[in-house]
Amino acid sequence: MIGCKNKTETTPDVGYDYAPINIGKYVVYDVDSTIYDDFHHDTTYSKYRIKEHLAEAITDNQGRDAIKLIRYIKKYNPLVSYDNMSWVLKDVWSYTKTKTTLEVVEEDIRFTKLAFPANQGAIWNGNANNILGEWDYTYNYVNNTETINGTAFDNVLYVEQKDDKSKNAIHRQFYIEKYAKNVGLVYREIKDLYSNTVTQNPNGTIKPVEQRIEKGIIYKLTYVTHGSE
Repeated sequence: MIGCKNKTETTPDVGYDYAPINIGKYVVYDVDSTIYDDFHHDTTYSKYRIKEHLAEAITDNQGRDAIKLIRYIKKYNPLVSYDNMSWVLKDVWSYTKTKTTLEVVEEDIRFTKLAFPANQGAIWNGNANNILGEWDYTYNYVNNTETINGTAFDNVLYVEQKDDKSKNAIHRQFYIEKYAKNVGLVYREIKDLYSNTVTQNPNGTIKPVEQRIEKGIIYKLTYVTHGSE
């Protein structure tokens, strides 16, 4: 007699749930933006709310199945709550998920946002489908428990898109995104800053660009809520 056991095969988790494709799904974000203008020598602060809605199935410019991603905006007004404002159309992007990537077209530029399988340390060129020059995206961590803007998520991954770690004395670049399973993007932060005036600390080290900004942007997009409609 040969004993037999029924074996249950587990499908490997490659991270597809970090990029939901449910038509009707939406995510709402708060955005804070600071723009430094060296030509006019002024600084512009902006605060607003964004809703990204997976609206309908489409075909992308490569003939692949994709989704129309419609973005709406509510501009901050200290006298009126966001709940009492109407959404206004801002952008129409597209969202293409394949077996190996998540690609998002933002303002007619295609970025490879995620690579599958989503493994810590994986590296891919986020600009492989545009002409902006090669950027090596990487996963700093995957499947972490994290609280973002008061909401706890069981599974979050961190994409480092660009971090020059202040190696350049006049230009600081820091681009990251975080995604949560079954939600999608939950956090984005950008620092793209310039300063031609190099100054030093008392100990002789060069002050970071963030302490002597002349031109550039600081941008943060943070999860508020999500749902389906």
